Amino acid sequence: MKGEAANPVIAALGRRLRLGVVGGGPGSFIGPVHRTASRLDDRYEVVAAVLSSNPERSAAAGRALGLAEDRAYPDVDALFAGEADRADGIDVLAIMTPNHRHHPVAARALEAGWDVICDKPLTTTLDDAEDLVARVRTSGQVFCTTYNYTGYPMVRQAREMVRDGAIGDVRMVQVCYIQPHFAAPTEAERPGGTAWRLDPAQVGESMVLGDIGSHAHHLACFVAGRQVERVAADVGAVVPGRQVDDCAMALLRFEGGARGVFWVTNAAAGAEHGLYFRIFGEHGGLEWAQENPNYLRHMPLDAPVRLLARDGPGLGPAAARATRVEFGHPEGYQEAFAVLYADVADAVVARRTGTLADPLALDFPTVEDGARGIAFIAAAKQSARNDGAWTAVRHRF
Repeated sequence: MKGEAANPVIAALGRRLRLGVVGGGPGSFIGPVHRTASRLDDRYEVVAAVLSSNPERSAAAGRALGLAEDRAYPDVDALFAGEADRADGIDVLAIMTPNHRHHPVAARALEAGWDVICDKPLTTTLDDAEDLVARVRTSGQVFCTTYNYTGYPMVRQAREMVRDGAIGDVRMVQVCYIQPHFAAPTEAERPGGTAWRLDPAQVGESMVLGDIGSHAHHLACFVAGRQVERVAADVGAVVPGRQVDDCAMALLRFEGGARGVFWVTNAAAGAEHGLYFRIFGEHGGLEWAQENPNYLRHMPLDAPVRLLARDGPGLGPAAARATRVEFGHPEGYQEAFAVLYADVADAVVARRTGTLADPLALDFPTVEDGARGIAFIAAAKQSARNDGAWTAVRHRF
């Protein structure tokens, strides 16, 4: 994206991609993140939205974003009906609803012929995840699951270094994601509370694994370049009386025999946002932390430790593609999210024009990645029910 002479979407289509949005309305954290990400590289224009389960709030929020009156929709049915026959209808639908709504909305979007960007976790059940995989493969449409931390330049640098053999065959992986948000009981989980993340019917089989564990699982697999085959897990709530999981710890076995350690929680009192990985191979290791995301630590076995800086010397093309500003100026969470939107736009244009996308644009997380996350959650929960017994992660894709 750095140094692009012209907007590749406008150059190919003569216009920006028309983006529809479902979810992420007033009071949402992730909604503005998605919408800003879509605009950062000027590849999309938000043209239609459903922004609340309350019809009046939804329409009002859409108008407040500057949408046309007839495209600030009151509900999902109205959006699908209203966009179906428009010559200027939606190209791509972005979904950021509560988890249990991901599958039905994504399935309808694929049926409508739209490409899809869906927040994680992909679905709340493995059957629904596999259904979306089948639909995408049949249709050939583009589908991204927004594991946005893989958009950081130094995460992509680490993946490229592992792929190119810089640390040799992968032997061990450690990944953690440690948050404080639910360290104490909240008003929302007391009788009459309304927070959907604390409702098992909406959040899925495991709150912590769906909310942040899916990120950690995908990050480990993305960098290591291999999938988790088996898991031995302890999953549950550390806050007394809580009805959803807020902590998960596990041992992992990857394809090829590499071992892993996994810890995620959003109940760590005093923590900040501790997402990090360490990966070790036969010739050295790599270490990255999201709280200091512009640097990657490379630890060769027989040479001094190197601290690689974003857009500094010695980086590969994967990191360069995900970089926007000059060396010395930090990029962070919002920019990493926008990398996925830009990658998807390039893939959508390639599909629509019958051309080949830049291979580096195809590193975004797919529907299969989303489904593997749901398979991991199911296996971890099954392992926990069996007192931490090793359990196979079911992959059919």
